Amino acid sequence: MKNLYYYDTVLGKIGIAEEDNMITNLYFEKDKIVDQFIFNETDLIKKAHLELIEYLNKEREEFDLPLKLSGTIFEQQVYNELLKVPYGQVTTYQEIASNIKKDKAYRAVGNANHKNPIPIFVPCHRVIGKDDKFGGYRGGIELKKYLLILEKLDKDKIS
Repeated sequence: MKNLYYYDTVLGKIGIAEEDNMITNLYFEKDKIVDQFIFNETDLIKKAHLELIEYLNKEREEFDLPLKLSGTIFEQQVYNELLKVPYGQVTTYQEIASNIKKDKAYRAVGNANHKNPIPIFVPCHRVIGKDDKFGGYRGGIELKKYLLILEKLDKDKIS
């Protein structure tokens, strides 16, 4: 069974879940939780929280956590590609689709991003539309803007 623990952050209440010593989920306050959990702060959840706080304080650019990427094979391909997008940079839905050899699947890439069970740790906020539009974000557009500005992206390039 998964362990889950909540923390208050500058982003609001964040839930971090782990199972079998791997991070499985990051929940925003408004997310609906359908899985069964034990409310327990494990050592790995504490580590993930610490790394998240370091990231939010601009003291960390990469996470060093074991992640369990769930979803379809296609979704897992997208998540693995997202992990390659460096801190402070963005890519597009179309570029992700092209990188996984599914050139016309950019809308499906957007859908996979929305389903990303481990946002921030798997940086789907770094994906924008090819016209520099933000696109969507499970945590909301304002949160996506906050994360991109946190990473010092030129906010004038992203509308």
